[in-house]
Amino acid sequence: MQLNDVLARIDTDINAATDRLLELLRIPSISTDPAFAAHCQTAADWLVADLQSLGVRAEKRETPGHPMVVGHVEGDGPHLLFYGHYDVQPVDPLELWDRDPFDPQIEETPNGRVIRGRGSSDDKGQLMTFVEACRAWKAVHGTLPCRITFFFEGEEESGSPSLVPFMEENAEELRADIALICDTGLFESRVPAIMTQLRGLLGEDFTITGPDRDLHSGMYGGLAMNPIRVLTKALAGLHDETGRITLDGFYDDVPELSDEMRAQWQALGFDHAAFLGDVGLVTPAGEQDRTPLEQIWSRPTCDVNGIWGGYTGDGFKTVLPSKASAKLSFRLVGQQDPEKIRASFRSYLEAQLPEGFTVEYRTEKGSPASQMDVSDPSFEAARVALGEEWGVPAAFAGCGGSIPIAGYFKDILDMNAMLIGFAKDDDNIHSPNEKYDVESFHKGIRSWVRVLGALT
Repeated sequence: MQLNDVLARIDTDINAATDRLLELLRIPSISTDPAFAAHCQTAADWLVADLQSLGVRAEKRETPGHPMVVGHVEGDGPHLLFYGHYDVQPVDPLELWDRDPFDPQIEETPNGRVIRGRGSSDDKGQLMTFVEACRAWKAVHGTLPCRITFFFEGEEESGSPSLVPFMEENAEELRADIALICDTGLFESRVPAIMTQLRGLLGEDFTITGPDRDLHSGMYGGLAMNPIRVLTKALAGLHDETGRITLDGFYDDVPELSDEMRAQWQALGFDHAAFLGDVGLVTPAGEQDRTPLEQIWSRPTCDVNGIWGGYTGDGFKTVLPSKASAKLSFRLVGQQDPEKIRASFRSYLEAQLPEGFTVEYRTEKGSPASQMDVSDPSFEAARVALGEEWGVPAAFAGCGGSIPIAGYFKDILDMNAMLIGFAKDDDNIHSPNEKYDVESFHKGIRSWVRVLGALT
């Protein structure tokens, strides 16, 4: 299919496209703070109106939380569903921003022009790359290339409490041949990537209690067992000297990386020394018999995210505390079952407790890993199309983080999901001074046109 006219239209219209993005960025759609609920409604209304201007049958769907935006375009060929989210993270601490986070502007930087503002990269800018690609296609051809469903969420940054019920209630309407998600990034800020596997997540928040009160360390020290000592010994035993996790059965459902995928990852030339050096570290801490990219993309983890107990204020209070607490997270891969891992961890922890000690858990639901079926020819077609736009072969990559929506598409709608994004490593996502490169926005729009052409 001839795409040059559509690509030329994007180049001509890029300033207007950028202005539309700036307009959306001015809406402070912070989903986690009830004070901004009306602004989330405004953002949803803005997207409905914008989709309707393209001839999309779009409407706002209310939920117990913030609304969904759903739109449909009929057409021949494959049925594609595009997902993005219009809500954004809070902006605190505000004093670290160089400008009002909801007064977005184009800035000149040593690394090129950027769009500065909350949500510019995560996820309004990325969401709009697909919308603008559709706008350009419609302007040139009069219709869109195939049947498309648009599905925009307003609670992604606050745990998506309404998402699963909405998907279950509207499964027939939302089900498509494949889902497209634009909420990821370029590999090392330069190589286009299709994320084909995402790690799952399990959190454990617990408190160990020993004595029934804080004890004077001069009177009880040496005789009474200290809960912090029990806690730290248990945490230290979660890894062996090679970096492997010691829980029973932890690796039972962890698959080996295919030789083909390992070779492709190796060809990316990942510089783990520079990756660690950028954050002031030197020594890798993961499994010693695994490559750096395997460690962060396809191997499971166990990390202590917080630990506390006793007196932590200025000066000293010489007590043996009654309680000691910690927060742990496990990143899961393959077929690892969050509940099986939870049970293994709790069995391990409780075996470490001295007689008379107890443990209390504060539980959150875990999510399994997601693995995409790259044997679907759509993946290779999209990979080639991305490479044509960026001038470097695109990669099938892993993602160390967790994007539950990809798993929901598989579990609820029985759909494969293709994750393509154009964020850069230094976009300051979730941090002050978030930005999105003008080049990433422009080339992202062009990329989606090429992908649409390849898939249809």
